[in-house]
This record gives sequence, C-alpha cells and structure tokens, in this order.
Amino acid sequence: MGLRWVGGAIALVLLTLLLVTVLVNYATGSRRFKTLGLLPARPVAIIFGAGVWEDGTPSPMLADRVLAGVELYQQGKVERLLMSGDHQNPDYNEVDPMIQLARESGVPEAAILSDRLGLSTYDTCRRARDHYGIRQAILVSQRYHLPRAIYIAQRLGLDVMGYGVADWGVYRYRSMLSYQLREVIALCKAIAQTRSHA
Repeated sequence: MGLRWVGGAIALVLLTLLLVTVLVNYATGSRRFKTLGLLPARPVAIIFGAGVWEDGTPSPMLADRVLAGVELYQQGKVERLLMSGDHQNPDYNEVDPMIQLARESGVPEAAILSDRLGLSTYDTCRRARDHYGIRQAILVSQRYHLPRAIYIAQRLGLDVMGYGVADWGVYRYRSMLSYQLREVIALCKAIAQTRSHA
C-alpha cells in the first residue's frame, strides 16, 4: 500500500509538471518567433547570459544568443542590446565576452547596455524593468528557454516577444535533454517567484 501511494504521488507530481509546461508553452506561443520576418520591432533586445569557457570565450550557446541579438540589431528590429549575465565575482565574467563578440560583429558600443547582475532569468527581467526602465523588449535565448523567459517577463509587466535560437539538433542530445528537464523544474520555481515578487 505504501509503495502504491508513493508511486501515485510521483505520478501526480510528474503530471502536474507536464501540465504546467504545456500550459506555459501554449500561452507564450504567439510571442515566440524562429525567424525575423514577422517579429515586431522593439526598442531593445535582452540577451540572457550563459556559460563561458575557462579562457573567457563564450560557450557555443552563449555565442549563438549574442549573434542572434546582433542579427536583430543589423536588421533594424532593435535599437540597443542589453547583455545580461553573471559578473558578480571578479573571476567569472559572462558579460564582457558578450559585449566583445557583439562589437566584433559590428554593433557600436553606444548601442550596447550591460547588466552584470543578471544571475537568473528572473533577475535579468526584473532588473531590465527596475534598473534600465525597459518596458518593451525582444528576449533572445534558445527556444527551449523562451517560454519561461516570456512568462516571467510578462508577469513582471513587460511587453515582450521572443526570438528563439535553434537548440535541438544543434547541441548535443544529452545536453539538451538535461537542459529541458531542468527547465521544467525552473518553470515551477518561476511561477512561485513571480507570484510573490512581481
């Protein structure tokens, strides 16, 4: 009886996680874009940080996000790029490699903003609103991450669209499976976080 109860509880939790994920994906679907054609223009693109290698160069995932932001700028979809990542400690820096890559790709320094305390998706969106006065933006990240990012931003009162960088089929399958599973848990955290801190 005990094992049956535990199994039922686990199944209920998994079903709840799946339902939440499906609902958020559905609710944000009209705001997620894979190509530039129909993507509405916004004043700024918010580019979320990701890992950097030991030598300080951007990981492929981070580089792809930055280059997608560069594309938005070059196509006139945004006027500025907000590079938001983790540079809380001197020995770890996501933001400067993002800025350097954007500048090397032709974005003028005057069009680049930096947020060195974008330690999470929630922090990035909240700080974009509170510290940079951003109310409308295009969020740039991999496609698996966009539903949560858009959900958080909307809960914080931002008018956002999402530009999705390809992920499945680009990065290693095992890595993507891990990212996707963690995203389910992070989404539940986001729902609780935005409910109490919006």
